[in-house]
Amino acid sequence: MPASSDAGGPADRTQGPPGHGPADRPGIGVTAVRTAGAAGAALRELVGGFRTALLALLVLAGTAVTAVASLAGIGLLMAPVTLRALHALAGRERRRLARHGPEVIGPDPAPTRLRLALVDPTTRRELRWLVRHASLGLLLGLAGALLPVLAVRDVAFPLYWRLLPEGATSTSLGIGVAQTWTDALAAGLLGLGWTAIILGLAPGMARLQARPGRTLLAAGPDTDLSLRVAELTATRAAALDAHATELRRIERSLHDGTQNRIVTVTVLLGAARRMVARDPAGAEELLERAQSAAEQALAELRSVARGILPPVLADRGLAGALTGLAASCPVPCRIDVEAPGRCAASVEATAYFVVAETLTNIAKHSGARQASVTVRSRGGWLLLDVTDDGRGGADEKGGSGLTGIRNRIAAHDGTLELASPPGGPTTLKVELPCGL
Repeated sequence: MPASSDAGGPADRTQGPPGHGPADRPGIGVTAVRTAGAAGAALRELVGGFRTALLALLVLAGTAVTAVASLAGIGLLMAPVTLRALHALAGRERRRLARHGPEVIGPDPAPTRLRLALVDPTTRRELRWLVRHASLGLLLGLAGALLPVLAVRDVAFPLYWRLLPEGATSTSLGIGVAQTWTDALAAGLLGLGWTAIILGLAPGMARLQARPGRTLLAAGPDTDLSLRVAELTATRAAALDAHATELRRIERSLHDGTQNRIVTVTVLLGAARRMVARDPAGAEELLERAQSAAEQALAELRSVARGILPPVLADRGLAGALTGLAASCPVPCRIDVEAPGRCAASVEATAYFVVAETLTNIAKHSGARQASVTVRSRGGWLLLDVTDDGRGGADEKGGSGLTGIRNRIAAHDGTLELASPPGGPTTLKVELPCGL
């Protein structure tokens, strides 16, 4: 029938399934932004891999020297140091890869004794990774570091080519001399070619550089991961416990402080409203008391808000926030911060609260005359060191807040070390992963 032909006509066949039509496809601008973002992230990963590849080259050279020296017996003394350097570099590479993708769960700690290391599968896998990363990984990282420089140099060449001395090379390849604007624009086109290479190949280069680490540095199929699972379970429980403790603290502050102040304001305003006609002077006094209580409630509310996430961290950074803590501490405190980059907001907040709680403990319990806070950024870790010259004897089980500090740190897979012998000094060392 003629009517039935409309059901399968060309107009219907042009309609695809939902989500595949032209209107559902991302625009050119969105695609360009995504491509540029992926290329930029890949270049950062390649440059980070270039740094560890340089270290891998040094460790590989040390390993070769140790192997040759072992023939004369001297290398047997060098082997433990070389093995510790290898394991430390492998651990650093695992943390670097985790910042750019899925976590690389490592095996149990590898031995540092030469006899055990020779038969240890983890050490052999790390050595294979070392060779690959010090060769292919180094070349890829070098390319990731040089390509943006070459692209900028050649793209901008038409802007400055007339300022160059006569006979100067016009391209980053070291060939050609620009005599005319046509030559200069040709060099600029080469820069666009470098840019196209970055946009098209950088993500694949980053994956190729990371593949040996993800393959060889991860725990093998024969590795027992039960300890790591138990550790992650305990870390999650500590994070949940720290979160619950923080919620209880905020609830107590609001209930015992701010809420009581607001109730007082309400009562005073009601009494003043009833007295305003028969006793204006008394009503004025009640209003003044209500205003004072409202101001106190506002101050307490601001204090609670600062305790949730101090705005000074966003405004002045960790260094400025810690300087403010030191200024308000009753014990004279020296602050020394050397962290050129910013960590994640949660890590900076944890570092801030750790220092705040520690300085509070120092002021209340230590009897110290001075304290110092040192912050360093090293190899993707934020290192805190808080020291005081007090009486010492700090005990984590004594209700001094150290348990809460440990739980906060454990939530980030960080570590805490406390040294507080009787008579002092007391030193608190904290390591937090920050991804710098």
